[in-house]
Amino acid sequence: MRLPSLTLVICLAQYVECFRNVTVDLGYSQYRGQALANGIVQWLGIRYAAPPVGSLRFAAPQDPERKEGIQTALQHGPLCIPTDQYPIPAGTSEDCLFLDVYAPNRGRNASKLPVFVFIQGGGFNADSNANFNGTGLIQASKNGIVVLNFNYRVGPYGFLSGAEVLKGGSVNNGLKDQIKVLQWVQSHISKFGGDPKHVVIGGDSAGAASITLLLSAYGGEDQGLFHAAAAESQSFATMLTANESQFAYNNLVIRTGCASEEDTLSCLRELDTASLQRQNIGTPLPDAQKPPLYFYAPSIDGDLVPDYTYRQFSQGHFIKVPVIFGDVTNEGTTFVPKSISSVGEADTFIQSQFPAIRLDQLAKINHLYLAKDQTISFPNAGLYWRPTSNAYGELRYNCPGIAMSTAFSQAGMKSWNYHYAVQDPDYEASGEGVYHVVELNAIWGPQYVSGTPPTSYFTSNAAIIPVMQGYWTSFIKSFDPNLYRYPGSPEWETWSDDGDSHRRLFIRTNDTKMEMVPLDQRARCDYLISIGIALQQ
Repeated sequence: MRLPSLTLVICLAQYVECFRNVTVDLGYSQYRGQALANGIVQWLGIRYAAPPVGSLRFAAPQDPERKEGIQTALQHGPLCIPTDQYPIPAGTSEDCLFLDVYAPNRGRNASKLPVFVFIQGGGFNADSNANFNGTGLIQASKNGIVVLNFNYRVGPYGFLSGAEVLKGGSVNNGLKDQIKVLQWVQSHISKFGGDPKHVVIGGDSAGAASITLLLSAYGGEDQGLFHAAAAESQSFATMLTANESQFAYNNLVIRTGCASEEDTLSCLRELDTASLQRQNIGTPLPDAQKPPLYFYAPSIDGDLVPDYTYRQFSQGHFIKVPVIFGDVTNEGTTFVPKSISSVGEADTFIQSQFPAIRLDQLAKINHLYLAKDQTISFPNAGLYWRPTSNAYGELRYNCPGIAMSTAFSQAGMKSWNYHYAVQDPDYEASGEGVYHVVELNAIWGPQYVSGTPPTSYFTSNAAIIPVMQGYWTSFIKSFDPNLYRYPGSPEWETWSDDGDSHRRLFIRTNDTKMEMVPLDQRARCDYLISIGIALQQ
């Protein structure tokens, strides 16, 4: 009998070792990942909760069922179904509660690496930043972190509210999906080389809003699920109570033909996905003239979300951990219709997002942002597009970031704030400027995001990428953006609310430095923050 060659034996042994090294046993399932040539292992499409279908539609996430055998984790799971899209988009499903893990391929069982859990945005109505690849961040960290991202339920699947849902289901399930992931991390991330006692949550837009809601969840009860947070463009939208959300439930029941049923919630659960999705649309909020940009949102349930975000933080009801908050220069330009050409159209847009706004409050906003001498011309845009964008951007994003940094500083916690001002020639010419969450391209690396980066991030703005990745990976590794920052980057000083110490990091290619928040922006934000609770933020 002919014996196998020594080379073949070695190759087989290496294959077996590689197979073993990329297979993790989670108890309920075993998942085999993929070892890449760059020294990173990725596991894609790991189920973290039971399929939220049938009787689990509109229910809190449940543990996944046990599945025998080794599952391959080589493809991303389907995204959660978005609002206002029918037919159901390809690549989306109600069965969408999956996560991805990226880790260095080195002695994972023995290592305890810092963990970065990213919460994507999408206005709580879509999974808009899905399937980002953690390779760039891990390489920037010198193979010193583990990265995890995931899908969570959005639209009515994640945020339907009302008396019937409270009684027979669960509200704020999209947030509960996020908590389920963080609990999963505590149970399982050590099997990937991560340290469950060193978890940093990050997120953009609705993901950053999620961070503020997780920080203040259950009145600020610290369950030890994370230890620092980095929020990009924290979004403060209108939040309704479960009672105020009843109209949305009633309207969905009426549109789906469930109004004649004694148990309307069971009727909604029994609908096939296509029939429900056909009626998954946005409508005007009470007292508004037009639908908001994002119809479904977290609701105040008196438990997970006890109160308005502004009130929670002003009263100190939040988890005290190191934090980063920040924004871009032109937060509102991607949201405000370019056609806006009058104060009336501008006010209608703002009122549709914040229907509790009073006429005197609108008048003040008009004075601050919409005077005739503040109009500006851009190609194919109304004269009031940019002024309205400035108002909406500061109202929903920039000023809440300042308020959050101040709250943590007043609580004695280290807090860092940034102003991302990296300019792209094409977007400056169009008027969109430094648009909402464009910094994702610099943090993750433009080749590792799922959207289309500005071309300058591969050319003239490529130098900003190691700078941003240095700050972010340093924060992930040490809860401080400075300790491992990119060589030559300026020190990022903490935010302080003492006197004139509103200092933040101004980020621009080859011109990153500390700056003071301009006095005129501070004055505008002082007013907008003062009416935040009245606007149900």
